[in-house]
Formats: sequence, C-alpha cells, structure tokens
Amino acid sequence: MADSSYSIPPETYTCPLCVDILRDPVTIPCGDTYCLECIKIYWDQSDHLGVYSCPQCRATFTPRPVLRRNVPNVAQDRRQLPELTPFPFLQRDSLCDFCIGRKSKAVKSCLMCLAYYCETHVKPHYESPTFKKHKLVDETGHLDRKICPQHEKGLELFCRSDQMCICVLCTVREHRSHNIVSAEEERAEKQKVLVVTQAEVQHIIQERMKELQELRHNVDTLKSCSQRALADSDKIFTEMARAVERWRSETVSLIEANERAAMTQAEGYVERLEQEIMELQRRDMELRHILETEDNIHFLQNFPTLCVPPEPMVPKVLINPEFSFGEVTKAVTDMKEQLEDTCKKELSKISKTVSETPVYILLPRNGERRLKVPSRVELQEPKTRADFLRYACQLTLDPNTAYRELVISDSNRKVTRKKTVQFYSDHPDRFDGYSQVLCKEALSGFRHYWEAQWSGEFSIGVAYRSISRKGKNSNSLLGYNDKSWSLLCSDTGYSAWHNKMDKDIPSSFHASRIGVYLDYAGGSVAFFAVSDSMELIHRFQARFTEPLHAGFGVGSSVSICPLKESSVPYY
Repeated sequence: MADSSYSIPPETYTCPLCVDILRDPVTIPCGDTYCLECIKIYWDQSDHLGVYSCPQCRATFTPRPVLRRNVPNVAQDRRQLPELTPFPFLQRDSLCDFCIGRKSKAVKSCLMCLAYYCETHVKPHYESPTFKKHKLVDETGHLDRKICPQHEKGLELFCRSDQMCICVLCTVREHRSHNIVSAEEERAEKQKVLVVTQAEVQHIIQERMKELQELRHNVDTLKSCSQRALADSDKIFTEMARAVERWRSETVSLIEANERAAMTQAEGYVERLEQEIMELQRRDMELRHILETEDNIHFLQNFPTLCVPPEPMVPKVLINPEFSFGEVTKAVTDMKEQLEDTCKKELSKISKTVSETPVYILLPRNGERRLKVPSRVELQEPKTRADFLRYACQLTLDPNTAYRELVISDSNRKVTRKKTVQFYSDHPDRFDGYSQVLCKEALSGFRHYWEAQWSGEFSIGVAYRSISRKGKNSNSLLGYNDKSWSLLCSDTGYSAWHNKMDKDIPSSFHASRIGVYLDYAGGSVAFFAVSDSMELIHRFQARFTEPLHAGFGVGSSVSICPLKESSVPYY
C-alpha cells in the first residue's frame, strides 16, 4: 500500500483520458478521477448500451452515475487543490455499515455479506459458526469493485482469457470455456511479477536518491563557483581601478613637470627681455640727449659710438607649434577608448560562451547512449539540408486521433483519405469534424526536424495535445486557434495559419516535400521547401508552453519521410 504521507504536486495529477491537468475534476463511484468534460464525452458513447464503465479499472455502473465536481478547479487555482496520492483508490477510508450514530472506521469487509465492518462488529465473523464460510478481507475501500456488476455476486475467480475478475455465475455463460483460475492462484502468479517490479522500483529509488544528493551537491558547488567568480571579478576590477588611478596620477605628474619646466624657461626669457628693453631705453635717452645738444664738437665726438645699431641680447621666443598638452589629452583619450573596446570585446566573448554553454547535460535513462553537449556550430541556425538532418526525428501517426475517413498504413507513416467511413473505435482523442491526424511523439526540449511528402491540398503543422478534437469549428482546426500552428499547401500556393489568422504567402515554386524545423527552446517553427539549400516558406515565432505534436490535415495523402539521423538529437 502506498505511504499516505507521500504526495505529488497538484500540477502533476492528470486526467487519464486527456493526459492533461485536471479541469473540473470529478470522482466516479469506483474512486477514479477524471475531467468532468472528458468522462461526459466518454460515457456519451455508451448511452445506447445503458452500461457505463470506468476507463481505468473497467468497473461498470447502471444507471449512469451523476457527476458532481468534487474539488476546486485545478486549472484556475492550483493552490486550492488538496494533496493527492498517486493511487487514490488505495487511500479511501470506509465506515462500518452496522454502527449506529457516529460510524467507526471499517477494518474488514466481507465478500459474502458485501458489507464493511469495524473492529467491534466484525467479531461475530470470527466467533460464530454461521460466518465460517464467509470471506473476510482487509478493508481497502471500494467494496463495489469486488462485486460482479451483472450478477451481484462476490468476485472470486479470474478469467485469464479476458484478464478480468469474475464471479461463479460468470463461468456459466459470459466466460464459458475460458481459462479460469481462482483469484488466489492468479494473485500468486501476479504477485511474483509485482515482487520483481517492487525490487526494480526500490533500486530506482536508491538511484534517484543518489542522483538527488549528487545534484544538490553540484548545485551547491555551482553556487560556490558563482560566488568565487563574483569575488574574483570584483577584486580584479578593484585592482584595475587602482591601476587606472595610478596611470591618472602619473599623467598628472607628467603634465605638471612639463608645465614647471616650460614656466622656468619662460621666466628666464622674460628676465632677459626686460634687461634688453631697459638697455634700449637707456640708449634711446642718450640719443635723444646728443640730438638735442648745441655743442657741435661734443656731438661729433660721440657720433661714432652712438650711430652703431645695438646688438640683440635675446633671440625671439615663440611657442613651438609641435609641442602641445593636447597630445597628452589625445593619448589619454586613446587609452580610454582602447580599454573600453577591450572590455566590450572580452565581455561579449564571455557572455557568448556562458550563454551558449548549457549548465546541465540531460542523459537518457535507457542506458544505451549518452546525449552529447551541443557545440557552438550545432547551436547555429541550420542552413543546408545536411544541417537540418542533424535534428531529424522519427515520427509515427496516432490512429486514435485519425478522422474516420482516413486510412493509416506503412507502419503508421502514411495516411490516405478514402471518402468512406472507416471502422475505428470511439476515442476521445479522435478528430470528428476535420480530416486531421496527429503524431504520437511529444516534441519539446531542443530542436526537431521532419519532412512530409504530399499530394492534393494538405496542411502540416504542430499542435498542443490539448487541442480540441470535437466539432467542426476553429477550436479543432489545425492552425486556426492558439493551440496550433500550420502551413496550408496547395497547387496554387501556401498560406500560414495561427489563431484565426491566415496569411497568404506568394511563391514562385511548388514543393512536393515540406520540411518542418521546430526550435522549441528558441520559440519558433519554420516550414521549408526541401532542397539542398532549403528555401524558407514561413516561420512562426511563439513561446511554447506545452509539448507539441506534429499534425496533418489530409486532402488526398501524406507520407512522413524516413530520415537518417546524422547525429543524436538533444532533449
């Protein structure tokens, strides 16, 4: 029995019919839980029989049970959903059928009396000879599942031909001539299988616990490396800032030293020019005096000395045009720009390396092969067909989704429209309004590529599993809602469809083979005319929130082309 303390997150509790998060969940009499809409659609198909069964445990009910929502809507408010166990039918508590007033919890149920007993009321079954032949079992709930719905007798036998529990009366007619054994004998056989399964589960638990410890250790190590890199970077930038400050100080000292030297030289020139001006002024006064004298003899005697022009004492001083403190400013500016350029280049290089190197490597659990880390070349957008084939995936059509006029063949890789209704069983996943079919494989993670050959008008695209399958409306038409994206192809051209919007795509070529490239992580799905150069027809950009399934709208026939994977795909 499952440990009642174990619970799973509400968002992982899904409806067995749509395999999606429960929407308006209801619990039917056998204890299994489904979406209200899913179980209604499933039982609508049994109205003509008047007998309704559980899709999981096959318990039958007559008349049709009334469906009532039993917990808050998970899709609207997951926080209100109570904790659920993986196997809710093992956790159901039943009350004693014989307690008066407040009922006690049942500990046993009798397959002969078809009743629940608490510890007090079960005693007669142990003490009285009347109940000697009665079959007591531990109470696990759902006693109605231990009763034959047709004969209302306890289920004591097992039909190996039909793989179901039956009562004694079932052997007379419904299971006549079948391979029938006692429930104890069949349980003994199946218990051997469960013991092996339990051992495998325990081994897996040990492996997962070890992985959990390793992952936590690696996360702590990653965090420590991050903190260390942060501290080292801060230290280096601090040292860089100190170096820049040192360079600034040296540059200031250089400018000031040149300024002082220039000022010292200038002061010497100024002093000598001042002396020369004073000497010239004295000579000017002598000339003025001799010119004004009336003594001819005195004039003539001094004339030879005064008529000689004075010799220059100081050369003419000019600022050298080749010298400028602007050169220092220019040099400092160049240093700044080079530093910024270097920092930008290195930071861009680091950012590119970090962003393109995945932190985690996901490995398959089948033990057969290991997925390699994508290289930078592989992270680039594919250009040639050989590039696209590196992401080739093998797809198969899902017959449970096929429209009733479609015939699937060639190992579920080809679909043809016959215009006549095929004898398919009823299935909630089947499209009943449009000639469409989806593939089984769920696509998510990294990149995927596939090709399809077609004839007649057809559409090719991707859709969430939650796309509507019922009715002839936009909710179930591939590409005409917010749950799907598609390309409509015909002999006259192409048009891209998404969320009730269609866009005609002018094209001068007609491709009989279309390639689809899904970059799930990058948020795009693109359609190509297949050739060596791969000509793009249209690309959708989106933010995918669920796994996607490849899908086709079939006018005549469509074949999924076999592609050889040139490398292991990433997930």
